[in-house]
Amino acid sequence: MKGTPGIDIPDHRGRTGLDRVGRDLTGNPRVRVTDVEVVGSGWHVLRRTTFDYRRADGTWTTQSRETYDRGNGATILLHDVARGTVLLSRQFRFPVYVNGHPDGVLVEAAAGLLDEQDPETAIRREAEEELGVTVGELEHVFDVWMSPGSVTERLHFYAAPYTAADRTSAGGGVEEEGEEIDVVERPFAEALAMVDDGRIADAKTIMLLQWAALRGPFSAR
Repeated sequence: MKGTPGIDIPDHRGRTGLDRVGRDLTGNPRVRVTDVEVVGSGWHVLRRTTFDYRRADGTWTTQSRETYDRGNGATILLHDVARGTVLLSRQFRFPVYVNGHPDGVLVEAAAGLLDEQDPETAIRREAEEELGVTVGELEHVFDVWMSPGSVTERLHFYAAPYTAADRTSAGGGVEEEGEEIDVVERPFAEALAMVDDGRIADAKTIMLLQWAALRGPFSAR
């Protein structure tokens, strides 16, 4: 079959039209997309987009940006106020390892990509897979673009209570996907101290812990 995988014929994930994303944007009259090039699509998609941009003085300039599209995701902070604890994960992250982290192992809030599910369904799935917790009522915290200079991902933040009875399996992630995740339960005060001394250095986790202290279940309100 002739054609370019991911463009006019399906790639290994069954995708086509990867070069069409962004071409039909009309929300900002100061931006006119003129070309979209798929640079890479081994798993997620790296695009180089060329667009005309009208400056504040009315002049037009031509600019180019690379964007990494890995889909949107969700994350959750599980908390037990009665015992004063939070439930986190610990796993190896190669990107931080190659960029200066001593061993690449981060302590994080559970998280994952939506994979075509709505955010609430996806984060329930991730909490069960990673932490072994069957989540009850969810609290939506906020939605955030985590790295808007280059990555398209929007992350949906949640929180939920848990008890020992809610831990219905061992967790640990999905082995077939290469995951090896440790479940980490810590007193909330210790988790905050881990942010201060650098033992927790993951952005989404810091944001959730700070929210929990200022406005969430561990606040003085």
